[in-house]
Formats: sequence, C-alpha cells, structure tokens
Amino acid sequence: MKRSRSAGAASLNGLGKQDGESRRRRKMAEITLALNTTPVDVAALRRMAISEGGLLTHDLRRRVWPRLLNVCEDSIPETEPVDRDTNKDFTQVLLDVQRSLRRFPPGMPDEQREGLQEELIDIILRVLVKNPQLHYYQGYHDIVVTFLLVLGERLATALVEKLSTHHLRDFMDPTMDNTKHILNYLMPIIERVNPEVYDFMQQAEVGTIFALSWLITWFGHVLSDFRHVVRLYDFFLACHPLMPIYFAAVIVLHREEEVLECECDMAMLHHLLSHIPEDLPYETLISRAGDLFVQFPPSELARERSPQTAVSTFKDFELASTQQRPDTVRRRRRVEQQRSLDSTQRSTVGVVQTTGRRIMRLAVMGLTVALGAAALAVVNSALEWAPKLDLLFP
Repeated sequence: MKRSRSAGAASLNGLGKQDGESRRRRKMAEITLALNTTPVDVAALRRMAISEGGLLTHDLRRRVWPRLLNVCEDSIPETEPVDRDTNKDFTQVLLDVQRSLRRFPPGMPDEQREGLQEELIDIILRVLVKNPQLHYYQGYHDIVVTFLLVLGERLATALVEKLSTHHLRDFMDPTMDNTKHILNYLMPIIERVNPEVYDFMQQAEVGTIFALSWLITWFGHVLSDFRHVVRLYDFFLACHPLMPIYFAAVIVLHREEEVLECECDMAMLHHLLSHIPEDLPYETLISRAGDLFVQFPPSELARERSPQTAVSTFKDFELASTQQRPDTVRRRRRVEQQRSLDSTQRSTVGVVQTTGRRIMRLAVMGLTVALGAAALAVVNSALEWAPKLDLLFP
C-alpha cells in the first residue's frame, strides 16, 4: 500500500513539473513573439514581466529590459574610460562597492568579481559625470550591480542612466526631501487596507525609515536571493515608478500577525520590520501590490493626505495616475471578471466595517495581476508614462 501511494505521489509530482515546464515554454514563446512583432509589443512585454515568474531568464531580460525603458541598443555608444582621480564621488563609491561582496553570486572567482566591481565603479561614475544634476546616494550601487550582473557593462550603463534620470530621479537630489515625500505614501496605503496595523505603527511611532533601503535600492540591498531581486526588477520596470512603495506596503500588511504581536515599541518594531523574511510569497505580494495601486492610485493618496503626503517631483507619474480614473478602472475590473471567470473561479470581495469606514479587502484572488483588469490598469499607467521617455523604437 505504501508503495502504491508513493508511486501515485511521484506520478502527480511528475505531472506538476511537466505542466510547469509547459507553461514556462509557452510564456517564453509569447515573450519572443512580442519582441519580434513590428512594432515591438511593449504592452505585452509589460504583462509578461508582471505575470507569474516574470521574464524567466537573464537572456530574455537582456532583450526585454531595454524595451521597458525605451533604450535602443543599436544607439548605445561604446563605453569610455573614466577619470577617477578628479571625480568627487569616487572615494564614496569605492567604499560602497568594496562592501558589496554579498551582491555577487556565491562561489564566483575573486578575479571575476574584482573585475565586475571595477566595472560597477565605472558605470556609476560615468552616469554621474554625464548627468551633473544627479547626486550619488548610498544604496545606488545596489541597483547598478543588478543591471551589471544581468546585462553587462555597456547595456547596463545605458539603462542605469535612463533609470537615474526618471525612476530614481528624486532619490538623486542634493537632499532627501523628495525621498521622504515618497516614503510618505506608505502609511496611507497601510491605513486604507488595515487600520489596526496602521494604528499600532502610529502608536509605536516607528515611522517609515525602516523601508528607506527597500525603496532606494528596489529591495536589492535587503534580499539575499538574487532570483527574488531580478523578479522584482521585472515587476518594477514594467510598472508605474511608484510601485516599489506599494510593494513595501504589502510586505508590512502580509506580516500583520508579527507586527501586532510585537512589543509596541519603536526600536522593537523597527527591528522587526527592517528584516525581511526569506520565505515571502513574492508572486502573491506582486499581485496584491498591483491591485492596491488600482484601488489607491498615488494621485488620490497625495490629494487626500496632503498634510503628510507631499506630491513628489514625479510630475509625469502623477499625470499618469490622474489620467487613470478610479471609476473607469473599477468598471473595467467588473467586466473583465465577468468575462474571464466561471462560477467556480470568481473572486469574492469582503467589505469590512472598521472604525466607521468601508475597507475593501480581497478575500480570494480569483485573478492574478497578470490576467485581471488590475494588470491592465497597471500596464496602461506605465505606458501612459512611457512616452515621456522619448520613445526610440518603431
């Protein structure tokens, strides 16, 4: 009897692996088709980057990431030498890069790692010299090293420059004022979804500094598994540039029990929140972050929480959010759900009455962010903003 059950379990596992591999091959084919379409189907690439598993391989990322940032590889010049001796940022960059050993794959030969560290320094200095309005910040190298490891020096330089002058622009001001403004979106999101967690954090006076390194490094500094880092980069590159703050919110919300069981003390709660667990359900959290973006777009949060949430200098981002009207999004979600789901798959949405407010919670995620109208809205907001990057592709 035991042998029969073991054989059955092995058979089911085998079928599951085959099904997963089949889905993977199918998705790779869809990504390749979108890349080979004339013009390139950027919307499809964004959906693929958001959907479960992201872009799957570094080879595909090397082809898709430039498209998501509208960087034309054919027009990228060859890298030039950097004058380190006269560069004002060189000493700090060197110190940060020397401390970045954990960001390189375990077991990488020292000679190879040291060569990559030299390239990392050059990329950073090259971008800063070309764009004197940008100011280096500690943690910037954590983002750059991710692009270097996936793309190589030449392509990474071009994408990092584009990213630095758009997505990361507010982090590269002379002061942290605008970075703090962006962090101020975090608590209103948490309050909307879970007032109990919000009240507890307010009582503990923990603030939002625990999430600073998450935001300014796109979680690259705090996650030890490189697979999770690049998966999040797929997601962030495909979405509205404020999506990392929504992802930070869903991490806190996911840890509701831990938060509420913690001693209501600033130091204790800061310590708990600043250490991200290794076993987070990343695909579920990505789905939830996309949905929260649709429910509570940045423009709405900034308008309704104006005393504590200043509008950042992401002017283009705010414009994109304003164009995405909540009533239209909700109507689109309902239509999409009716068309896509049968009676056994439909989501149930619970409305919870808390402190006199109606807080919408998703009881069952019948649609992933990749398939539902939430994904459509997220992709559309990214595409609405993308033309501001000066589209280079036909």
